[in-house]
Amino acid sequence: MSLPEVLLWQVLRTRPGVFKFRRQFPFEQITADFACLGSRLIIEVDGDNHSFGDRPQKDAARDAMLQTAGFRVLRMPAREVLNNMDGVITMIVAHCGETDPLHHSAALSGPPPRTGEDL
Repeated sequence: MSLPEVLLWQVLRTRPGVFKFRRQFPFEQITADFACLGSRLIIEVDGDNHSFGDRPQKDAARDAMLQTAGFRVLRMPAREVLNNMDGVITMIVAHCGETDPLHHSAALSGPPPRTGEDL
């Protein structure tokens, strides 16, 4: 992992906003930098090299493949991670909170009613 990825992981592993993150998440033929599976969010930290050559086209194809699989992709410039970690974390948590979780806590909604029970 690059330095910005290591620094970002140090914060993401503390579960900001109570979201759980995975690092180096393998999916099909790629490995994403980070993933919040409960929110279906992939986080990529892009260095300056992502602006040159065929990288923009490769990144776009990768994003399209992930979006087809139901993920949203958030690309964060490595420079932003190094210079504004609080802002980066705020943005990541906000993106995670934009969707309903895949699973709902039974404690919040309770068990489903039994067959024949009145609501």
